[in-house]
Amino acid sequence: MKIKIITVGKLKPEFSPTLNEYVKRMGRFCKLEIVEIAESYLPENPSPDDIKKALSAEAVAIKKQITGTVILLAVDGKQLSSEDFADYIKNKSKLTFIIGSSFGLDDGIAADLRLSFGRFTYPHSLMRIILVEQIYRAFMINSGSPYHK
Repeated sequence: MKIKIITVGKLKPEFSPTLNEYVKRMGRFCKLEIVEIAESYLPENPSPDDIKKALSAEAVAIKKQITGTVILLAVDGKQLSSEDFADYIKNKSKLTFIIGSSFGLDDGIAADLRLSFGRFTYPHSLMRIILVEQIYRAFMINSGSPYHK
């Protein structure tokens, strides 16, 4: 399986060791690629039009990277249990996950699934780790491992 995670913005260095640990663990299950899209510059108090233009510019870069089944992380998306998520990705060959900027994503980005990790707001660096851990957990569930208790 090939998995691509597209994120807007860079990972904070202090999160790298944890992310790298899960990336290493996932190596036996898939080929994982993480693509960081530059976050558009916005003034301190951006107008709605400024935000719309920034999201549109980010969307152009994101769309160039999309392959396979697209799963968009969104607060208003569908919530799944870890088991249901594992079942959803089980027979896929290419997955693209998208994590937007702090202002979200352009509405023009189509997705096969809008996935929510709840109504909480997470820092983007932490969300990346949560996502990678859940993908790893899904592989472990699908392999029958006791990792998921």
